[in-house]
Amino acid sequence: MSTSQNMTVVYTGNSAKKPIPIILGKFQDSDCGMVIDDITYASQVIAPDGKTWFFHDHGGMVHWLENKEFKDTALIWVRTKDTKKYIDGRYAWYSRTDDTPMFYGFGAYENKKDGLISFQAMFTHMVRGEHLANPYIKKQLLGESQEK
Repeated sequence: MSTSQNMTVVYTGNSAKKPIPIILGKFQDSDCGMVIDDITYASQVIAPDGKTWFFHDHGGMVHWLENKEFKDTALIWVRTKDTKKYIDGRYAWYSRTDDTPMFYGFGAYENKKDGLISFQAMFTHMVRGEHLANPYIKKQLLGESQEK
């Protein structure tokens, strides 16, 4: 292994406040510290000053963002599973049972369909610990047969 991996953890100067192209294997999740090797559940948080943080699980993004003073003014970009593009995360719809990198279960979708919830509902569920990483919630959402 190289002693210097040149990982991108935070990007500064994003004055356009647009999603930054994530280079797989070169960007690090700001919540859990893992290397981002898949963008299926990627999200980015951009502070008012243009600093941008990266995540490979929307649940981890909420976990990281929930106590930041700029949480209500940050721009949130989420990669959608249905249209495979970044959209404003506050207007996306979320599943609760996707197989996500950190097992929280929140997949983002651009188009609303049965069973999807709003950003605010997803945020609230995550903050309360009501996600698939919680065995009790997993059993509720998936049933006993899916638990094995």
